[in-house]
Amino acid sequence: MSGAKEFVRGVLSVRAAPMLVGYALVPRARWLIDRDVERWQEVKRRDESGVRALLLLLTTTTHEFRNLYYHRLSHAGVVGLVLSKVLGFVYRPEATLFMRTNEIGPGLFLQHAFSTTIGAQSIGANCWVNQQVTIGYDSFLAAPIIEDNVVVSAGAIVIGGVTLGAGAHIGAGAVVTKDVPAGMVAVGVPAKSHAPGRNARAHGPQRAPIDLGWDEAAQHLDA
Repeated sequence: MSGAKEFVRGVLSVRAAPMLVGYALVPRARWLIDRDVERWQEVKRRDESGVRALLLLLTTTTHEFRNLYYHRLSHAGVVGLVLSKVLGFVYRPEATLFMRTNEIGPGLFLQHAFSTTIGAQSIGANCWVNQQVTIGYDSFLAAPIIEDNVVVSAGAIVIGGVTLGAGAHIGAGAVVTKDVPAGMVAVGVPAKSHAPGRNARAHGPQRAPIDLGWDEAAQHLDA
């Protein structure tokens, strides 16, 4: 991106400055937000960091990051919940992205993510979800467990009490109703698991599990 475009983009990002109230007043959410920013900058291959990177992500032309930002605030106490509602009224998130999962690990990347419902039991670190995805409960009210570094591609459906193992890749349009082992690719209707090919291995960047475990991360969240 040219220097002039970078300058204009930076100036325009200042309009999101009021959204930093949430970041400032909800310290329990900061650690996760910082990890999210790092992940999104890595995927987008951008060099900004810190508050500047956060402002740029909050003012991008697609608003999926706002959904994630508000999720972090709303799950970090009453103040965060109120701020997420107030800020969301003024600074609109993606209207067709529904995040109904309480436990979402650091570094979730949402690519496009319109017409998407995320209703897992839990989601690990550094996962990736595309557009028109449905992750949710079955008729027995069981929901998926999604481990670290899982990719769920466009149009996929993941339903019920299944486990998507670490590094699993759910192909576009797949319908998953059974466990997918770690590192495998699930494709088809109903989905069947296969060893990953070149395209699946290239998706990413893939990362090792987050350096801090959940017990240690909780120290940051409770700070």
